[in-house]
Amino acid sequence: MEDLIIIGAGPAGLTAGLYASRARLKTVLLEKLAPGGQILTTDWVENYPGFPEGLSGYELVDRMKRQAENFGLKIEGKEVVRLELTPEKKVVVTNKETMETKALILTTGASPRKLGIEGEGLLTGKGVSYCATCDGPFYRDQQVAVIGGGDTAVEEAIFLTKFASRVYLVHRRDELRATKLLQERIKAIEKVNLVWDSVPVRIVGQAGVEGIELKNVKTDEISTLPVEGVFVFVGYDPSNALLIDLPFQFDDFGFVKTDGNMQTAIPGVFAAGDIRSKILRQVSTAVGDGALAAFAAERYIEGHQV
Repeated sequence: MEDLIIIGAGPAGLTAGLYASRARLKTVLLEKLAPGGQILTTDWVENYPGFPEGLSGYELVDRMKRQAENFGLKIEGKEVVRLELTPEKKVVVTNKETMETKALILTTGASPRKLGIEGEGLLTGKGVSYCATCDGPFYRDQQVAVIGGGDTAVEEAIFLTKFASRVYLVHRRDELRATKLLQERIKAIEKVNLVWDSVPVRIVGQAGVEGIELKNVKTDEISTLPVEGVFVFVGYDPSNALLIDLPFQFDDFGFVKTDGNMQTAIPGVFAAGDIRSKILRQVSTAVGDGALAAFAAERYIEGHQV
C-alpha cells in the first residue's frame, strides 16, 4: 500500500509530490501524458515569482519535475480509469494495475472549453486550435482569429503576432478582462485588430478553416472574418470525469469544492490546482494548493496510522 497517490503531474501535482517526498511519505505520482499539464502549452511565464526575466512553460515544469525527483518522487506513466473511495479505503484502478493508498491528492486539472458552434468539431486540428504555442508556427503570414478576452487569450494573441500577418482578437464585451499590463501590450501592436461585442456562431470550411462568422451582440449583425486559423481561449472545464459519480461536492461549473486545507468531502482525499473550485487558476496558486494538500495529507496519514 502507498502512503499517498497523486493523480496529475501539473504544477500542483509536482509540488505536492515534492513536499510529500521530503516528508518521506511513500508517494507515487500518476500521469497518463507528459508531466506538466497546461503549462507545457504556455510559451512564456513571466508572473511566477523568482524569475524576473521569465522563462518558458516547458523549462519551468522541467525544473519542478527534476526537483521533485531529486527528493525521491516516483512518477509513473499510467492512466487512472476508476476510483473507489470511501473514508475507510481508497483504491486507484489504472490501465496497468490496481493500487491502494492511505491518502489521495487529485490534481487532474482542467481542459480548454469548446465554443460548441458549427464547424468547430469538424475543423479541430485543421485550423481550429486551443494552443497557440503548439500550432502558431503553422500560420506564418496568414490571418487568424483568437476568441476570448482574458489573460490567456491576450497572451496567446500576442504570441501569434510572431507568425501571423494579422490577428483578430474577438471578445463578447467592449472591454478586455485581461490584466491592464497585457491590455496595454496588445493595444500597442499594429497587426492586432480588436473585434468588440462579438461572438462566433460558425466556423467556415471543409478541409480547413476559411473564415469565421461573428454575431454582434448589440446589433445582431452577422459578419465574416476571412481567417485561416481560429484559436479558442474562452475558459476551462474541469477534468472531473473520474469524480463525477463519487460523493464529492462540486461548484456550478463542476470544479471540486475543498476546505482551506484542500480537503474534499471524502476524508483523506484532497484536491489541488485547476480542478479545485477557486477564483484564480495560475501556476502560483497551483503550487500553493499542492504544498497545502501534501502537508494536510501527511497530517491525515499520521492521524490514521494503525
